[in-house]
Amino acid sequence: MTTLLSRDQYAVIAADLSFPVKAFIDGQYQPSKTGKTLETINPATGEVLANISACDASDVDYAVDVARKAFDGGEWSRKHPSERKAVLLKLAQLIEDNQNELAVLESLESGKPISECQLTDLPETISTIRWHAEATDKLYDQMSPSNEEGIGLIVREPLGVVGCVLPWNFPLMMLAWKMGPALAGGNSLIVKPAEQTSMTALYIGELANQAGIPAGVLNILPGMGPDVGEPMGRHNGIDAISFTGSTEVGRLFLQFSALSNMKKIVLECGGKNPAVVLSDADNLENVAEHVVYAALWNMGQNCTANSRLIVHKDVSEELLQLVTVKLADWKTGDPMDPANQLGAIISREQYDKILGYIDSAKKEGGKLIHGGNAIEAGKGLFIEPTLFANVTADMTIAQEEIFGPVFAMMVVDSDAAAIKLANETCYGLQASLFTSNVTKAHKYGRALQAGTVSVNCYAEGDITTPFGGYKLSGFGGRDNSLMAHDQYTEVKTIWIDISADISDQ
Repeated sequence: MTTLLSRDQYAVIAADLSFPVKAFIDGQYQPSKTGKTLETINPATGEVLANISACDASDVDYAVDVARKAFDGGEWSRKHPSERKAVLLKLAQLIEDNQNELAVLESLESGKPISECQLTDLPETISTIRWHAEATDKLYDQMSPSNEEGIGLIVREPLGVVGCVLPWNFPLMMLAWKMGPALAGGNSLIVKPAEQTSMTALYIGELANQAGIPAGVLNILPGMGPDVGEPMGRHNGIDAISFTGSTEVGRLFLQFSALSNMKKIVLECGGKNPAVVLSDADNLENVAEHVVYAALWNMGQNCTANSRLIVHKDVSEELLQLVTVKLADWKTGDPMDPANQLGAIISREQYDKILGYIDSAKKEGGKLIHGGNAIEAGKGLFIEPTLFANVTADMTIAQEEIFGPVFAMMVVDSDAAAIKLANETCYGLQASLFTSNVTKAHKYGRALQAGTVSVNCYAEGDITTPFGGYKLSGFGGRDNSLMAHDQYTEVKTIWIDISADISDQ
């Protein structure tokens, strides 16, 4: 079980960290072809942590050539699944051995509380890679029903060269969600980490070498979206792209695919997720605990954040009081202090965007219940946990994804109205439902238009359950579970004619 260290102990680790700053291609760190760099900034202090390689289309071309050569060479793609499993298990162990350093690095880059990095992100990263590693030699091919004239074999094969484009809010977890099944299936991989949080992915490159992943199989290209992500999307040598990020950028990858080689595209995009509290919900203290966590986890910078609290009028007043009390318990401040549950906002751009949503809510008639202010902390980007009440469905705060520690309470007259309001969004990633009635749990759980519905809790499921969304929240596949392997494999039918007469042979 992972245990938290002290603020001083984390400071010592931070002081001793050697930041990985170069691209990782063909099993080695190397500068970008142009020699250009970009700044990685600590959002909690405004300090420039490092200048890292800024790759572009020429680096993408190079990485694709390297990855294709590695794939065609077969050292990884044709290795027995049990051998790939052994290597990936070693990689998971190396990540575990270096988890303190990785947690600190992630916290410094992203502004995430060290407690979240240490207790959630790193354990899930490790367990995800282990889970997919263990699945590697347990995924069987099939045989179709047939008569005596033929045998139909249905086999899975690796796609080839896969591109993974990562978000900044969960840099290590999202890397594991994609890298685990992609490498388990025998593919070569090109990873474009978010430009704000590239160093954790680059750190994994060296661990991959130590684990025995062959050169060229895992390549990591830091850089800006238009310089690296778009060339990957348009590249005819990449067979698939798995993307997690905004719906706007997800649309672009569909265009890039259509304009190039029609590569497979898997998208996990935004959300405007509801927490729906029905009239019969009991233990409102527990409901309040889940509601606040659902809104504030990772400073609300989470695609499944429950930023819409939809509550039946019969329980609204009591729940509002309880939620307000819970909000006061969430401390914002230095991410490297384990006592703080909320850290810094990732960037000035995102910080200004969140404050803009707070201002619009005030102007449009929302009642500010808690928070609503920036926190003065030197050059750090901190915002108080914020709750609005008296919010109506037409307000901006009820319609658009905020991606910050801000949520809105809306009161309805009936359970049916709550479900209707919950579904009135272009997104459909996650929903939480609170009820004491098992029939309502089943009926309304099905009625909610979301890829994941958690009942009497806030949850995204676990590694065994598929993760993805409806409507503008998702396209093309699912992360997690065995279904994740569908993203990174082709299905082939092999039909063998056995109709020949062999009676005389």
